[in-house]
Amino acid sequence: MDTIVRSDPLARARAVGPLVAAAGDAIERDQRIPSTLLAALHDSRLFRLLLPRAFGGEEAHPGAYLRAVEEIGTHDGSVAWCMFVANSSALITAYLDPVAARAIYANPHASIAWGPPGADRARAVAGGYIVNGRWRFASGCRHATWMGAHCNVEESDGSLRLNPAGRPTIRTLLFPAEHATLIDDWDVIGLRGTASVSYTVEDLFVAEAFTSTREDPALAREPGRMYAIPQQGLYTVGAAGTALGIARGMLDAFYALATHKTPRALAGPLARNAAVQTEVAQVEARLSAARAWLLASLDDIMADPDPHAPIEVPDRARLRLAATHAIQCAIETADWTYRAAGTDAIYAGTTFERRFRDIHTVSQQLQARIANFEAVGRILMGITPETPFL
Repeated sequence: MDTIVRSDPLARARAVGPLVAAAGDAIERDQRIPSTLLAALHDSRLFRLLLPRAFGGEEAHPGAYLRAVEEIGTHDGSVAWCMFVANSSALITAYLDPVAARAIYANPHASIAWGPPGADRARAVAGGYIVNGRWRFASGCRHATWMGAHCNVEESDGSLRLNPAGRPTIRTLLFPAEHATLIDDWDVIGLRGTASVSYTVEDLFVAEAFTSTREDPALAREPGRMYAIPQQGLYTVGAAGTALGIARGMLDAFYALATHKTPRALAGPLARNAAVQTEVAQVEARLSAARAWLLASLDDIMADPDPHAPIEVPDRARLRLAATHAIQCAIETADWTYRAAGTDAIYAGTTFERRFRDIHTVSQQLQARIANFEAVGRILMGITPETPFL
């Protein structure tokens, strides 16, 4: 791989894009990324864009990361989703004991998978924790080398460990993937290739060094402006990149279709229809504007010359707003494109149908919730949130 490609995440994503597109049917059918494609993604270092340089990562600018996820998403939503989840989970290394972080990522094909926190507890013992529980939605677990469990911590007296805000803390425990038992329950309409199955862990000891908490960016051990951004903020950026990529793939496919498709009762191809011309221009403007605002928000956050300066709630809210808005605009774009493509969009496996299912699976994820607008709206109106999910 030449120097130019290695230095530019977007160029690397474009280089591997044809392999992603060619593997689409197999990914959908087998619910896993084929080994040859997975190796290409790792060799392109696309799973290490947010990993600190100290542990073999790239510490790419979040805007460059967003563009790379989006590019992969134009070809396949499942691969883009797995790429963003692998990068998001790599952020935990900024909070880990450095020796543990290096051990996890010594393997050049390493990645971490996990599911969101629930009510599961890890029991504090000498030197670490004993964990039992079940978690869902472990995207990318079939190719992960390590897995994680987000837990409340039960102290030796049975009480729950509290964070500085007085709430039960959530601690992340990391362990080799073979210690988790996967449950094949990912029977869904879209993003099938992510294999976001459930998993269980029984009586597993995890050493203290392989655990940490993501609750406070001020606890990050690694320097750099990016690690001052709350992990949930960068998580929503990855989800937005996936959605933008899927929508862009659908819209570009429509442009190609419109040049030759003449629907019944129309005098010429869709591209010559004034109503279609007007609508597609408006759709393009909304999608492009949402993307540009998200990129601008990331640039503004990263521009602070002090890498250790905390990112205050208003800026965190703006990032959440821009990302949620981008996801919603991507969904609206996909819906319009699906309708405008007519019957060409309804056949299983077409460039429209699969993307339509994928983006409407993205739409059900936490990062896409309309409730995010309410949380940000409260902040914009000067109402301090009790628990800002930012």
